[in-house]
Amino acid sequence: MSFNHYAKIKRILDRHENWYIKRINEPTTAKNFKGETRHFDHYYRVYSVDGRRIPYCKFQQLDRFAAIMNLPEDALPIVD
Repeated sequence: MSFNHYAKIKRILDRHENWYIKRINEPTTAKNFKGETRHFDHYYRVYSVDGRRIPYCKFQQLDRFAAIMNLPEDALPIVD
């Protein structure tokens, strides 16, 4: 079974009642399942309502996050 970071984020967020997402406009990289490194000009981080970062909840692809959370992208709580 392959490791799926987005599935791990879902398991973590299932234990949190309220959270929100911030877009961080800094470059980042991530390896895919093929071992290839992908470069992104931004990433997203999930925070609890008290403003603390939720560990392991950093990701780059909003569409994949929305799909794993079973939510449309426009329903995600993204804060500037």
